[in-house]
Amino acid sequence: MEGDQNTSGFTLVTRKPCFGLQACPNCLPAYIYLKLAQLPFQLAFNSTFPDSYELPYFETGTYVAYNNEDGGVIEKLKKDGVVNLDSQLQSHPDYLSLKALILSWLEEALAYEMWVGTEGVSAWKIYYADLPWVINKVLFYKQTNMAKTRLGITKENTEEGEKQIYKKASDAYEVLSTRLGEQKFLSEDRPLSLEAFFLSHILFTIQVLPETSKLRCKLLEHGNLVRYAEKLKLYFLEASSSSLPPLHSFPSSFSKKGSKENSKPKAEKTEEEKKFKKRAKFFQAAQFLAVGIYLSVMGGVSNDELEYEDDD
Repeated sequence: MEGDQNTSGFTLVTRKPCFGLQACPNCLPAYIYLKLAQLPFQLAFNSTFPDSYELPYFETGTYVAYNNEDGGVIEKLKKDGVVNLDSQLQSHPDYLSLKALILSWLEEALAYEMWVGTEGVSAWKIYYADLPWVINKVLFYKQTNMAKTRLGITKENTEEGEKQIYKKASDAYEVLSTRLGEQKFLSEDRPLSLEAFFLSHILFTIQVLPETSKLRCKLLEHGNLVRYAEKLKLYFLEASSSSLPPLHSFPSSFSKKGSKENSKPKAEKTEEEKKFKKRAKFFQAAQFLAVGIYLSVMGGVSNDELEYEDDD
């Protein structure tokens, strides 16, 4: 890491913290990845669009990496050469198999737990708690249905679908626990992007999901996975970054570009701010529309009930 870099050059924009974490399932891996890479950065919060697929995003100068582009923030940063912890390992069979377990089976299980298995208690607090109650109800209902659709869950197959999701998660924990043993990292002798995703999953599952969560109980059966997360959290997330050795050298051309752009008026960033303000107006309009529709529907239901009672 180059000594002249400071936190003013890099910013990660996320949803606001919750449960003592960057608790959004998309924001937490990006946050941890930058911490593992020892990249100094500022943390900013955006509450304008609670369920925006663009969050989190990483920016420096006029460069922006959005969550909904190129496979997410981490993949975008790797692809563009900003910071890549997986160089020379991305096509390795062992790496690919572990990545598939974490980003497929465990990610599906976590999504199911968040929106269905625990009745959305955690998801509601992360995404919608600050919104007016009618709006958060409408948006929460919408996202819950979208999650069920992504997971292929219907009224007819709920029980069987849940059983398969938990079985795959349990199998994944078993494989990862065996693979890890008492090592410090999943692969190699240094952290990879796998660590960011897996550490994020463990911390979220233990700290965010309720104690009654089936997924949480299955994870806690593997003590070495819990110890692994505690050690990495202590060393990379809670320790002072100044006391940690550098893990990655950043391209000097990229660093110079960032510092050069920061010394100029950020025209493109200003346009981005305008874009967000414009979208905020549309979002507010959508909120009012959602309230109107909801009240109309509820009003219609109430009137039908009254008419039914009058007929009796």
